Amino acid sequence: MARTGIPPFERFYESHSGEVLAFLRRRAGRDRADDLFQETFLRALRAYGRLEHGEQLRAWVLTIATNAMVDAARRERPTIGLSVEPAGEAERPPIEELAPLTDDLPPKERAAVVLRYGYDLDYDAIGAALGSNEQAARQAASAGVRRLRKEKEQR
Repeated sequence: MARTGIPPFERFYESHSGEVLAFLRRRAGRDRADDLFQETFLRALRAYGRLEHGEQLRAWVLTIATNAMVDAARRERPTIGLSVEPAGEAERPPIEELAPLTDDLPPKERAAVVLRYGYDLDYDAIGAALGSNEQAARQAASAGVRRLRKEKEQR
């Protein structure tokens, strides 16, 4: 397969590093941004050789940064109380059971559902982790839940 329009990694890094760092600082705060920045470009370097074209590199690296933030939030979020039953709601499955249930959802919907119902994050925090806003996070989680219900009804 021909690799069209892909600059050397060093040029890619120079072109996007400033924007990625600013994005991470806005979304995750200065304290966490440096570690997330390193993780983002380490992941990008590992995947760079598999790219087939150089289109949308900015979106690609910002998606990697967003995923790094989500993964960090998952690691840092305490697991105590995740299976506690809120008043009036049915018992939530443990996070180990929730992730496989959402495997077939589109990435943003999956992340929104897992962060909301697995980690009990509010929509503002989910929006920040996904690089959007509270309303978009609410819509993504809602769409994901609707898809899961529809899949369950079809079984």
